[in-house]
Amino acid sequence: MTELFDDVKNYNCDRDLFRNIVSLRDSQDLFDDLSDAPQAWEAAQALEMASKPYPYVSPQAVIDRPFEESAYYQAIQYPFNNWAQSRYSDGTYGVWYGADALTTTIHETAYHWVNGLLADVGWQNLLGVRIERKVYKVHCQSLLLDFRHLVGEYPGLIDPNSYQYTQHIGNRIHREGHPGLVSHSARCTGEVYGVFSAQALSTPRAYCYLSYRLEESGVRVERAPGETLLMFSATQ
Repeated sequence: MTELFDDVKNYNCDRDLFRNIVSLRDSQDLFDDLSDAPQAWEAAQALEMASKPYPYVSPQAVIDRPFEESAYYQAIQYPFNNWAQSRYSDGTYGVWYGADALTTTIHETAYHWVNGLLADVGWQNLLGVRIERKVYKVHCQSLLLDFRHLVGEYPGLIDPNSYQYTQHIGNRIHREGHPGLVSHSARCTGEVYGVFSAQALSTPRAYCYLSYRLEESGVRVERAPGETLLMFSATQ
């Protein structure tokens, strides 16, 4: 473990990350009522991002903007108030997870849905079961520990089945007060971000809705109802 930290780099993160959470709302695109063309939805999203004021520019965002407390809690604060075991936490502290791309969040969350939530109740083979999700863009600005160049030498960083190695890493990061890390996903070719401090995160913006459906050939993901975005096995 000491050798790993000897070789770690720093990454000056100043970018938007994708945060994918469970939602009770029906699956739909936020702009699909304006046009039938996906290109028009993307253009509307880009215009919104460029023109709307960012809601969280204050370090006391919830106090200064109470009418946006719900979005802040859902997209940022929830894991810091509701601790759970995860790749970088043994359950005694919270870690917020985001990703570099929408597809990365889908692979990560679909795996945990099938092999965690559904498996816990014996539904991992129940065809037709589905879940609705909401994706946010959240800005991350912080100096993070960068493990991306080390996954080849330290495969425990992306072990698909065991979190023992990475939880030791997370315990040290939490104990020493580092704001977070970036590494490669264990489920796909994307990158994942584990943030240990809510102060590194701001400006949550709703991006889209998704639905996951378990079928014989794997998990079907829809962004627009009835239109398949991805179809893949979530067993690893």
